[in-house]
Amino acid sequence: MIPRPVPTVRGMLWMAASGLLFIVLNTIMKRLSYDLDPWLVGFLRYALGALVMVGTALPGGLAALWPKAPGLQLVRGMFHTGGMMLWFAALPFVTLAELTAIGFSGPIFICIGAVLFLSERMTGARWTAVLVGFAGVLLVVKPGQAEGFAGISPGMLLMLASAPVFAGSYLVAKALTRYDRSDVVVLWQHAWVSILLAPFALAFWSPPSAVQWAFLVACGFLGAGGHYCMVRAFRVADISATQSVKFLELVWAAILGWIVFGTAPAGATVAGGIVILASTLLLARHESRTAARAA
Repeated sequence: MIPRPVPTVRGMLWMAASGLLFIVLNTIMKRLSYDLDPWLVGFLRYALGALVMVGTALPGGLAALWPKAPGLQLVRGMFHTGGMMLWFAALPFVTLAELTAIGFSGPIFICIGAVLFLSERMTGARWTAVLVGFAGVLLVVKPGQAEGFAGISPGMLLMLASAPVFAGSYLVAKALTRYDRSDVVVLWQHAWVSILLAPFALAFWSPPSAVQWAFLVACGFLGAGGHYCMVRAFRVADISATQSVKFLELVWAAILGWIVFGTAPAGATVAGGIVILASTLLLARHESRTAARAA
């Protein structure tokens, strides 16, 4: 019999599943952004995701759909919409690798916010895992070198600005797990983002083709699934303990970038992936041993 993982490790596994879903989602959305306006893609992705979550939560009755902390749900929706506006504005101007790598500044903001606003205890092992994982990202992108970022573009600045805004959304999501079920948290996030993005989508509306609708529906399922896994991770573990796992998204991004866009991962990408994976596994081992000693 395989022993049940401790809560922190379960949270890390939920976060790993979330990251894989988000990388597939980002790959499809970047492809759609070539032909459709990013605002339209973002609105439809969240609107369709809201319908997906209504379908999962509705069997509990209409009363089960109403949140216990509606004010916090609105705050989260505003944070996430602000991050999405910056993210979608940058999307056409950055590569998939740049998109993923710049987003990895988010865990640092989240860990700082978890200490300041959620009173989480950020252990040395957790800080080490986050910083070593981030070092693995730097090993891949090599900022400042000719083969890394060629220069700081407006797209990169917009993507970087979105990181602390998204961090605010995720910190509020962690707080919401104290009040509402995971599916309700995800449902209202998608509902508020859809409502707030609707004016921008209508201003740039163009009817998607049948194939594009199929991809958008897939984005709705992937986005809802990714956020659901993330909220489940926040429910069972400290948000700071799950952040080093996000760096594994660089590995998934390199693989999908190779498959979809024909960009083969370089040796530095492989080396960085090994560093990221090692830091994640070491943190999981440390958290398991700590829980065993406490028990």
